[in-house]
Amino acid sequence: MNVILFDDNFKENLLPFTYTRPQADIRVGILTLREKWEKRLQTKTSSITEDYLSEKFPLYLEKQNLLIAGSVCPTDDLVEAVTQLKTGQSLFKNGIPIAHVVSSLPDSLLTYSGEKIEYRGDCRFITQLYRIFTDNKEELLIDFDLITKNRKSQTLGSSNRVIGDKANIFIEEEAIVEAAIFNTDNSKIYIGKQAEIMEGSIIRGDFALCEHAQLKLGAKIYGPTTIGPYCKVGGEINNVVMFGYSNKAHDGFMGNSVIGEWCNIGADTNTSNLKNDYSEVKLWNYAEQRFVKTGLQFCGLIMGDHVKCGINTMFNTGTVVGVASNVFGAGYMPNFIASFRWGGAEKMQDAQIDKVISIAEKAFGRRNKKWDDIEKNILKSIFYQAKNGKEPNFPSLIM
Repeated sequence: MNVILFDDNFKENLLPFTYTRPQADIRVGILTLREKWEKRLQTKTSSITEDYLSEKFPLYLEKQNLLIAGSVCPTDDLVEAVTQLKTGQSLFKNGIPIAHVVSSLPDSLLTYSGEKIEYRGDCRFITQLYRIFTDNKEELLIDFDLITKNRKSQTLGSSNRVIGDKANIFIEEEAIVEAAIFNTDNSKIYIGKQAEIMEGSIIRGDFALCEHAQLKLGAKIYGPTTIGPYCKVGGEINNVVMFGYSNKAHDGFMGNSVIGEWCNIGADTNTSNLKNDYSEVKLWNYAEQRFVKTGLQFCGLIMGDHVKCGINTMFNTGTVVGVASNVFGAGYMPNFIASFRWGGAEKMQDAQIDKVISIAEKAFGRRNKKWDDIEKNILKSIFYQAKNGKEPNFPSLIM
């Protein structure tokens, strides 16, 4: 059956990440939500998403289509329930749509009026930005079992030290791992294809280093943490998810945070993840256009795609930075920095879209990735959305 992943009514809560991708391309655990479904269903998927994203993430329709909400994390039981649906049937969980089987697209995927079936099992939805790191441990363990089932790990070299069970480490082909310390007590560690862990790194699971990613000399990692493909990471991090193609290559602390793609974190940048009075952290919510309570005591930095920050940048507890902003200067940064802003605590101004595109093109070149009009037009579309009401009409907020 043709499988399509659709953006659902949690999409606005997941901005700024859903500015640049469908919900299904958010990474939590080792895999993105799309990769989780594709691996379990053993098929490729397409997307129903925003028009300006549709050229990069096109939609393919057939005579019978299984539509799955992009915020849903699959399990074996859920996959079985979804694949048993017949044309005209929909699967819901407490009123939230999970999946539909249709021959043609309905007017609304959120209020589809076919035969409704209530799913009785457990079901995880990624509904808020902070759920990406708070749910990372559970999803990482599920993905680890899915990826490594009936497979044999590469051998860990004798220069490494393991505290715990070596069987809890899985190493893909062509990974380079030397003179590192691993703690696998009650945890798993996954090292992707052609990834590298340099000498002196200390890693406490649960942890995933995806393909072609790199831990720099002496990196200190506390789980549950995921470093996405082609990222470079150094310093100290704790419960962080990095989507891919981003750098935090130098010293500095980052905790309870999510970093998008194509970001660069300057040397000695630090992120606060705990308020001095130990109070609950509030986080900017694009859907409500205000700071909302998270229920969390620990919450650090949410950074959208293409963001850059200078050396010694200081981020407050519970900070959200929108797409393609360039942050630098002395003092603590505001708790919310809108997309396409340029500056710091003392002065913030609008970025020039041509300069943003030029920087993004250079970043792609550094990873030997093709920069094209599709990528350029996505950034331009987000820029015009941000400047025409999608983003707040003030430069920054301190909460």
